Amino acid sequence: MSSESAGKKRFTPEELARLPEFHHPRVGPDGERIAFYYDGTGRNELYVQDVETGERRQISDGEVPRAARWPIAWGADGDRVFFHLDDAGDEQNDIWALGLDGDAEPVVETPGQATLQDVADDGRLLYGSDEGEQLNLYLFDPDTGASEQLTENDEPVRAGSFSPDGDRIAYATNETEAMENEDAYVLDLETGESRRLDLGETGSQTYPVDWHPDSERLLVSDDAEDLTHAGVYELGADEVRWLSDGSAEESPEAFGPDGETAYALRSENAARTPIVYDLDGGDPEPLELPEGVASLAGGDHFLADGRPVFTQTTPDARGSLLAYDGGATETLIEPDYGEIDPDAFVDAEYVTYESPDGLEIGALLYDARDRPVGSADEVTPGVVKVHGGPHAQSMQSFDLYAQFLVSQGYSVLLPNYRGSVGRGREFQQSILGDWGGAEQADVAAGGRWLGDREFVDADRLGVFGGSYGGYSAYCQLTMHPEIWTTGVAWIGITDLDLLYEESMPHFQAMLEQQLGDPEENAELWRDRSPITHVGNMEAPVFVVHGVNDPRCPISQARTFRDALQDRGWEAGPDGDFEYEELEAEGHGSSDVEQKVRAFGLIGEFLERRL
Repeated sequence: MSSESAGKKRFTPEELARLPEFHHPRVGPDGERIAFYYDGTGRNELYVQDVETGERRQISDGEVPRAARWPIAWGADGDRVFFHLDDAGDEQNDIWALGLDGDAEPVVETPGQATLQDVADDGRLLYGSDEGEQLNLYLFDPDTGASEQLTENDEPVRAGSFSPDGDRIAYATNETEAMENEDAYVLDLETGESRRLDLGETGSQTYPVDWHPDSERLLVSDDAEDLTHAGVYELGADEVRWLSDGSAEESPEAFGPDGETAYALRSENAARTPIVYDLDGGDPEPLELPEGVASLAGGDHFLADGRPVFTQTTPDARGSLLAYDGGATETLIEPDYGEIDPDAFVDAEYVTYESPDGLEIGALLYDARDRPVGSADEVTPGVVKVHGGPHAQSMQSFDLYAQFLVSQGYSVLLPNYRGSVGRGREFQQSILGDWGGAEQADVAAGGRWLGDREFVDADRLGVFGGSYGGYSAYCQLTMHPEIWTTGVAWIGITDLDLLYEESMPHFQAMLEQQLGDPEENAELWRDRSPITHVGNMEAPVFVVHGVNDPRCPISQARTFRDALQDRGWEAGPDGDFEYEELEAEGHGSSDVEQKVRAFGLIGEFLERRL
């Protein structure tokens, strides 16, 4: 163990789980206040902070959800904040408003899921809802208290936003037979006429991202050339001017407050750097922030003095909220480390390895030999932690579960298997029609690669993941059982046909995009369901699932449990597998007590089995 490592203070899983976190920071319409979720009291609450004085005030008292899954938004006048309220994680959201005096009231109540997309300057709300047969856009008028359905699409409608003059909205949906396709549209609210922007090609994904202050231009993204491009679309001329040169993945974020610049995020090697384009031309300017992951804060994005506000994090540093000005930063929200020495956290190394077909896979490696004092061994057990999505990415940001695992003595690998974002359209879409296939070979190759490290015991390898990562854990244990000593499947998928039957319409559309029609491709759906291969299981699995999960319903866990018991496997700490249903929890949680519970359950299981 290095002398640097020896000086680090060790921490417990509960200390880690109880570290306060902020979520969904939103700059207010006056640019002088920021609203955000924060759990410094041990419960998620809504706060408003004055930028100039730094004074922070809690405005909720238990009215908001315990878990901070869904974003917030300021009212047009800055006198209240909108939030989403469901029932213990079931995601059947209504939209509520909380006044700065603490008075809360429902604004939009639907029989299904409502998600606030944007707030117009005159107070109108644009929201998505699946109260019909699909996720579509609705307009709420606060003067009348009535809602009007704006779109009637067969496929989900997303990314809705008002033009600054309030006369039009932009959104994204698919009206082609190519399920992976996404196009950008503009709808005239007076005439009801909608037109598709002339961008991309069939099968590519195009999104409207931000309106220019003049209401005649849109900041857009498209991946027709493989890597995502940022561009400015001229609505009058019906043409786009691309800002990106195509050398790296670049996702646009927002126009600058004066309309003369545009901000984007450049993704390389699982890191994300903000860059600024001058719309008059010239090379993009990268912002001088530590290598890691940065994102532009929501809401109006910019303070009254024009400074952009970013969240910033690295693998070994928790998230901060920063105001940026020409290379100088002001910290608006500092990370809270409690009694933990910040130097106790382990940095990640970006690595690559080959999948069986020769494709290079990127990953993040956390070496447990560099963990806090008093716990370093020459050889450690290893855990492959698989991200969800599948169209997501493990990034060079602070990963609470990775740090938890490392603190317990496990070296951890986070692979970005094919299907992950950040490497272009071809890599992302290579998983379509192949769930449970080549991407699981990528994960299995990651397990073998980790086991080949001289500091990892190849006879003690575990796989762990949530959501699609939970599906991956089930797939690994049933389709690649020779690699693993054990696995933890958290809110995972086991039976694709059952999942489709029980899913909300927009989730059904996602499954059809990924795997094709469930009847026409019935054999594929069965073959790529872990339940089909349960007889191949050799290693013990820990099945952990929230009872209110609407994305991967609890039936996914119960079906797999029953199949194991039909094999004669017994559940329990001394049995062949372990099983835990999490009450009052949905598809994961940011709630402090629920994180404490999860760390305890998973840590004890891995201690017994690995």
